[in-house]
Amino acid sequence: MLKSLVKYTTETNHTFVLFSWAKDPPQEIATSNIQFISLAHTKSWQTALKIFKNLPLTKIQSLLEKSIFKSIFNSGVEINWYLSPWVCPTMNLPYITVVWDLEHRLQPYFPELSTEGNWDGREKSYAVRLRRAAIILTGTEAGKLEIERFYQVATGIKKLPLPTPSFALNAQPSDGKQVLAKYNIPEKYLFYPSQFWPHKNHVGLLLAVQMLRDKYDLVFPVVFAGSDKGNMQHVMQLVTELNLMTQVHFLGFVPQQDLISLYRHAFALTFLSFLGPDNLPPLEAFALSCPVVAANVSGAKEQLGDAALLVNPRDQEDIARAIKSLHDDKILYQTLIQRGLERASKWTGQDYVQEVLSVLDEFETIRRCWSSKTPYHGV
Repeated sequence: MLKSLVKYTTETNHTFVLFSWAKDPPQEIATSNIQFISLAHTKSWQTALKIFKNLPLTKIQSLLEKSIFKSIFNSGVEINWYLSPWVCPTMNLPYITVVWDLEHRLQPYFPELSTEGNWDGREKSYAVRLRRAAIILTGTEAGKLEIERFYQVATGIKKLPLPTPSFALNAQPSDGKQVLAKYNIPEKYLFYPSQFWPHKNHVGLLLAVQMLRDKYDLVFPVVFAGSDKGNMQHVMQLVTELNLMTQVHFLGFVPQQDLISLYRHAFALTFLSFLGPDNLPPLEAFALSCPVVAANVSGAKEQLGDAALLVNPRDQEDIARAIKSLHDDKILYQTLIQRGLERASKWTGQDYVQEVLSVLDEFETIRRCWSSKTPYHGV
């Protein structure tokens, strides 16, 4: 996103300041006119809040927000653009926020969304932050309707599809077979890059792979890439119970360059997460000529169109049939690759930034009504 923003800073009347917890500016803005301001001096307060997150540390929270607000206000910034739904250090200036999902409302039974205070934390954050936002960005009409339904936000919601990640879209050609040798995995595997959360539904894929083997005599290797978030042991136990030990490979976290080769050499991406409506791995796979089998969750058809085979993530037989159809129908296989490439190039980081700049242009006619140089104090 930063690279795309840098490209357009010379084509807009707006000026930009990048605030970061890091001490030093990222390389992407080194030759740009984007100003960098570090918020590293606030890290000790953030650490205290994380350590004592279950205690009523309102004073520390207040001091942290005041410090951040002072840094932002003194820079002359008129509106904040928060790139993550989890970052909103101050609401005392107009801001743009983003929503990827509201699944804690739709599927609160998943432990990663409900236990250890996660449900309450999400709900309290969204309930205040979304209602106070100047503009809310979300990727699909399904996501927009969820925001309206759960938080009664009637205006200021802008639909902007997630852009195809540039690392995948601009990846250089390479053989990549050394990556397969590095991890000791065969060609033509089912690939699922995701952290081991319960909602990622590794279980559904394993049951489908068992069915492919036992019912259709199709033996597919499976490659999981991603770190453990509390559910890996459960998945590994199921691999043993289903007698899939020789088929399933656990790679853990992999670097981005390896990820590119893993997509390119896969038979297909099998993205079966129960959560939506916005997901990035299918877009990465599209850009790297990897066919996609994806869960038909809310927003999936809107995001992926006809470039993916959509399946019921609860039904291992439906998943197995989709994988088998790719195996049996070479024309379908190549068609999905071509459609994926077209979809990947249709909406990029540059397109996303251009739309945000248009949003800023519109809001400028409102923001000019009060000063950005002196704090506002009502009488």
